[in-house]
Order: sequence, then C-alpha cells, then structure tokens
Amino acid sequence: MSRVRLLTPGPVELHPRAQLVLSGPQVHHRTAPAREAFQAVREDLKAAFGTEGEVLLLTGSGTAAMEALVGGLFSPGERVAVPVSGKFSERWAEIAGALGLDVVRGDFPWGQPLSPEEVLGLLDRNTRGVLLTHSETSTGVLNPLAAIAAAVRSVHPDLLVVADAVTSLFLAAFSLDAMGLDAAVAGSQKGLMLPPGLAFVALGPRALQRLRPYGYYLNLDRERKVQAKGESAFTPAINLVLAARAVLEVLLPGLEDQLQTKRGHLERLYRIGEGRGLRPVPSRDGVPVPMDFRTPATAAFYLPEGVGFEALRDAFLARGARIAGGQGALKGRTFRISLMGYFPPEAAEWAFGVFEEVLEELL
Repeated sequence: MSRVRLLTPGPVELHPRAQLVLSGPQVHHRTAPAREAFQAVREDLKAAFGTEGEVLLLTGSGTAAMEALVGGLFSPGERVAVPVSGKFSERWAEIAGALGLDVVRGDFPWGQPLSPEEVLGLLDRNTRGVLLTHSETSTGVLNPLAAIAAAVRSVHPDLLVVADAVTSLFLAAFSLDAMGLDAAVAGSQKGLMLPPGLAFVALGPRALQRLRPYGYYLNLDRERKVQAKGESAFTPAINLVLAARAVLEVLLPGLEDQLQTKRGHLERLYRIGEGRGLRPVPSRDGVPVPMDFRTPATAAFYLPEGVGFEALRDAFLARGARIAGGQGALKGRTFRISLMGYFPPEAAEWAFGVFEEVLEELL
C-alpha cells in the first residue's frame, strides 16, 4: 500500500517515538512497569491540562470521555446548557439528552465563535452546568473559553463549566484551572500524535466534589479509586499508555514551541488558501475572524465555486495526501486541511507545496 500522509484533523500523523514503542511486544497491564507508566502519564497530563485536580485515562475515544464526564457529574433531570455551533458541540447536546438530562440547547451559526453573552442567555437559576467546545474542528473555530467561563462564573458561581479540549490540548493554550473550568476531555489521536484508543478526563476540585457513580464501564468514580493505584478498573490500552509516556517526555518540555509551530502552520495554510480566493469558514457576519478565533487544529475553507469535494480530495490523494470534508450542516460545502500531527519542517513544507499545487490545478 502506498504511503498517504494524513492532512486530517484526526487521526493524525504519528510521532516517531509512539511508532517505536508500538512496534514493541505486548505489555501486561498488571505489572509494576505498567503501573509506573500509567501513573507517569496521569501526572504529565495533569501538567498538560493545567490542573491541580486529577486526570483519568479511559480506553476509548474522546466521545467515551464526554459521556463518562456528563454521566459522572450530572443526574438525570438536571439542567445543562449547551451552545451548539458545530458538530462537536452538538455531540455534547446529544450525549446529555441520551443520559436523561434537561438540555437547554442554543443553536448558533456554524463557523461563528461564541460570545460570553450568547452563552449567558442560555442559563437560569436551575442550570447545573454548561458544556462547551474549545476547538470546533468541524468549523475551524477556537472559542474564547476563558472569557466565557469568567462570564458564567460572575453570574452563576455554582455552575460546573465543562469543556471539550479534544483538539485543543497540545495545540492551543489551555489551562483548566487558570481558565476557570471544572472539567475537560481530550483524546490520544489528536495533538498527542498517537493512534486512536485513549481518552482523558481532567477533573478540577469542584468536579471531584460533584463526582458520582455512573454506569459500569464509564464509571469515573470507580476509575478514580482504582487509578490511584496505577491501574484501571478494566483492561487498558497499555501499549498506548506506554507510547503516550514516550511522547509526553519530549512534548511537555517544549510545549510552548509546539504551540507556536502549530499556530505558524495554521497561518501558512490560511495564507495559501485565502491567497487563492478561498473563503475561510471561521467568520462573523461574513467577515473572516482574527487568527485568535481559529483553531490551530485545522484550517477550514468553503469549497470554491464549481469544485466538488470529491475532485479536491482526489487531487490531494494523487499527491499522497488525505484531507477531510465538511461535517453536519457543512457537509458538501467545506473542506478541512490540518497539520495537527507530526510534521517536522521538511514534511510541513511538503504539505504546503501539495496544497498550492492542488489549488493551482483546480482553480
């Protein structure tokens, strides 16, 4: 099979340290070395999430972490607010509804960053929590989470503020405690540059106090007790844990450089696309928003007139690259290109060159 590089917002190009670890033998999870690695990853992720609380590891995707968190923090019938402006914020609403919560859903334009005022308009004295999405890769938007959380806290100090950080952790500035958040989720197949299979749940002090037993496999209350001993309640993806440890050893010390690099990649992608007349999805009232409101996880553009996604996709595939199409309300209208994964300078330059070649061919 010929090599196709992933220019998609997940899964992503793997870090070579992850590939090296994953090429090794299967490790048993109920051993001292496995327990040591498990705890080391939890501690490193605490630093990455920026919390004095705890981080729990789950075997599953980011969606598993989202469901575990909603079920562990809220009881059926309790009211939560969900501002929906993309596919993944919509997922919060769907999960909360499936678990029997009273969901106050606010539908906002896809591609438009949320404002604190819009979120506050969804809240009342009976609201127990608000479920937010930091990096909305379906639209390319980076929502102003700190400003939203501060506004919520000023009016409703007892609310739990929960965030999807699946595609912002390791890619954009993030700190659970400093941003005024109570809990967040992330996954392995994004900024950490691992295969899919691990999900992370970060719990701040208030979330830890509120945590309750929920379900069976996704019971964070039980996991917290077991993971304090360096194990998980059920068989973990232990080789992925070992790979995460190897990547975190080099990623965490250079995290600020990593964030700057990914920001630079994003700016370059938008310069190339907008320079060819492509219209970026992140916008307000038809005007492209500043880079601070565009997620480093992916550049999102409306398809050029007369060019379907299939033609664009095939042009990239012919050059050994895969991009992603639109999702949900934007399916068939947009495309997304990402350098979220492992892209050293020469690989990044190759990706930029491919993008320029495709646009020259099709436009």
